[in-house]
Amino acid sequence: MRFVWAVVAFVIAAAMIGAGIAQRTVFQGPSETSATVQTDGTTAYTLVDGAVLTSVPGAQTLRVEGDGAVFASYGRTADVKAWLADVPYTAVTVDGEGVVQTSAVQPSVTPVSTGRSPVDSDLWLDEYEQTGTLSTTLQLPSDMSVLIASDGTAPAPANVSVTWPIDNSTPLSGPLIVGGGIVLLIGLVLYVLGIRHVRRQRRPRRKGLPLPVTEPISTVDADAEAKGVVSQSPARRGRGARRALVAVPALGVSVALMAGCSADAWPQLAASESPSPTPTVIVPEGQFPPAVTESQAQRIVSRVSQSVAQADAALDANAAAQRLSGPALAERQTNYKLRAAISDRPALPAIPAEPVQIVLPQTTGTWPRTLMTVVESADAATPTTTIMMMTQQTPWEEYKASYVGNLEASTNLPELAAAYVGATQVPPDSSFLVMAPEKVAAAYADIINNGQNSASYPLFDTANDLLLTAIQDNKTKRTDELNQTGAGTAQISFEASAGPASPIALATLDTGAIVAVNVYESDTAKPTNADAVIKLDNNPAVKALTGVDQSATGFTTTYSDQVFFYVPSQGSDDQIRLLGYRSSLLEAKVSP
Repeated sequence: MRFVWAVVAFVIAAAMIGAGIAQRTVFQGPSETSATVQTDGTTAYTLVDGAVLTSVPGAQTLRVEGDGAVFASYGRTADVKAWLADVPYTAVTVDGEGVVQTSAVQPSVTPVSTGRSPVDSDLWLDEYEQTGTLSTTLQLPSDMSVLIASDGTAPAPANVSVTWPIDNSTPLSGPLIVGGGIVLLIGLVLYVLGIRHVRRQRRPRRKGLPLPVTEPISTVDADAEAKGVVSQSPARRGRGARRALVAVPALGVSVALMAGCSADAWPQLAASESPSPTPTVIVPEGQFPPAVTESQAQRIVSRVSQSVAQADAALDANAAAQRLSGPALAERQTNYKLRAAISDRPALPAIPAEPVQIVLPQTTGTWPRTLMTVVESADAATPTTTIMMMTQQTPWEEYKASYVGNLEASTNLPELAAAYVGATQVPPDSSFLVMAPEKVAAAYADIINNGQNSASYPLFDTANDLLLTAIQDNKTKRTDELNQTGAGTAQISFEASAGPASPIALATLDTGAIVAVNVYESDTAKPTNADAVIKLDNNPAVKALTGVDQSATGFTTTYSDQVFFYVPSQGSDDQIRLLGYRSSLLEAKVSP
């Protein structure tokens, strides 16, 4: 009977091991699938739609082959199509049956430019460049697409393929092989026991000598062995030892089989870790996604910082205009003029590149788009925290900083939405704030002019306003300088007004807003009699900007203030609070 069970075990083991090996060899499916696209090479751009990338689950390996430069980037499909709206391109899509197809798409708007390079556009979430062949692995959702190009002028590479991994794991092959090895071991044990049983039955039996009743059995065995009655030959002992070792090869086979199985040959029984709870973020229904991601914003800030630093070093206003606009550009243009004329004129503070502490993008699907960032200076010698409002006017332009200011160390920003949620842009005439953004600059200028007599004075937190203090100190200094040099023959007047730049406002979580505005401060020095003149012996900056060193009619000097306020929502008891500012000389001219 032992032989019967041994044979059954051998059959079962062979079946199990064979089935396990077959799953890993002849029955194992392919490890990946691919879709190859061959374009006609007539357009400078190829758009691989997100539906193609997600037509098969899993990570996407993109491979592009060309003769020269190969460029690939990815971004939101709507953004990439907006960037391509003025040029013809080849679209790679899938039809209703999942078949990849190509089609030519003609421009939908008037061409903005010809031969536009796609490199370093602020719209891309990431980009890649190689020569000849480019290969990268992505994992993009269906609402993102890939743009392929050469240099924006030459035809885009024509050979494009996307490869996806296929789950060809065989979780039962490991247990089958190992289980078969165990059954095989059991069969070998049964077979050995059967042979041993048969041999014992065929062996001649001898009668033992009668034993004394009171003598221990061990003593009798010892005496009998001494007399040669129950002896065992060395050869027989050897055969017993060899039989004891018969199971060793089977055990080795099982271990070897088990060691040869990879992880995908076993069931994944490990329980996944429970996700830690995160704060609930409620996104309003129908809200657009944020204009940029956090990584995009960091890259944009770095590019702005690098571009402005190069412009500052070269005193190149045109280079600065590539990344600055509005009041931020105007102050740089004036500074470049002064530094070119005055050797010891200091440069404006650099725009830090990192670390970016706060990213607040506008939620929108159109243009222009706004982005607010707060960046700390990495320079320990001059620790500053810079707040910026940046705007992208069209899909083909880059983000430009229009407002740049410094946050005070004691400034507490209001609670803001996370970068992946974004904030809505508050219209200039919004009635949901205690003061419409378009009125903030004029109201603040009125406080500068009239102090406590201003009707807007109660609405602002003037007790903690460091800019008002700085402005008053400057007025006192300018008046004292004129009295010392004019000796009663000159007078100075001051006036503040709203600057020409439009305000920018982004909503906070408490339905208030951070509002950036532009305020002009002007002081006019005039002589008090016809025989007197205003000299600029101690004012090289005004002399450099006007090109004269004295005037009988006087001079008007204008400073530009870029001011950031927190404006509470309508019905709030809070006051409008200063968050940060930047004040710099803007222009000087001879008074009429």
